[in-house]
Amino acid sequence: MTAKIIIFTDGAAKGNPGKGGYGAVILDGKTITEVGGYKEHTTNNEMELRAVVEALKVVKSRGETIAIYTDSKYVVEGAKVWIFGWIKNGWKTQTKTDVLNKELWQELLPLLKLKIEWHKVPGHVGIIGNERADTIASGFAEKKTFDLYTGSDKDYGFDISDTSFDEAKAKKRSAEKKRSSQKAYSYISLLDGVVQVHQTWNECEKRVKGKKGTRFKKSLDAGNEKEIIKDFTGK
Repeated sequence: MTAKIIIFTDGAAKGNPGKGGYGAVILDGKTITEVGGYKEHTTNNEMELRAVVEALKVVKSRGETIAIYTDSKYVVEGAKVWIFGWIKNGWKTQTKTDVLNKELWQELLPLLKLKIEWHKVPGHVGIIGNERADTIASGFAEKKTFDLYTGSDKDYGFDISDTSFDEAKAKKRSAEKKRSSQKAYSYISLLDGVVQVHQTWNECEKRVKGKKGTRFKKSLDAGNEKEIIKDFTGK
């Protein structure tokens, strides 16, 4: 990598909204600095954004490129595109509603004058720096505290300069996210060997919630519904 300063960031909210945390790992020369914190009631998006803001505050840029690696589309698109439209619209969205996390975006705004190179990466596919930032964020969200490291990269124990990842796993996660965002045709549940088809998720959830040995899945069309039923029953 040619960048002298590398930052990995992540955020977490247990319940979304719920108790949350943010985490960042900064490689500046040969020094590693971890950053993190806790908030009692927050969202994933707010913590993802807070991680970037707090990491950039730590960086003492001397004109180098700052490479930021995050798995948050919200942060990358917001910082590169959306924020400038919000400013023109008086911090309103295109639908004339207030911009969420406005104060935090305003805190980021002057930091965008730094020479930033944005990298949107897939989450949870083995990128070392991303996984460590996630561990910090989740640690704060769950326990309100986390032991942060500051020191030599040689003593760190993680090679965050390695940004390689499992491409097959990344493709699978991408397909799963795309599927989860598609409108459901129906929901199928399997309980005690009996399959039922539900028109709404509430109906399906009511049948399977809290019960052991259940299976359930969303179908996208009539053909997919039949495939899922066949998979559940083996017939």
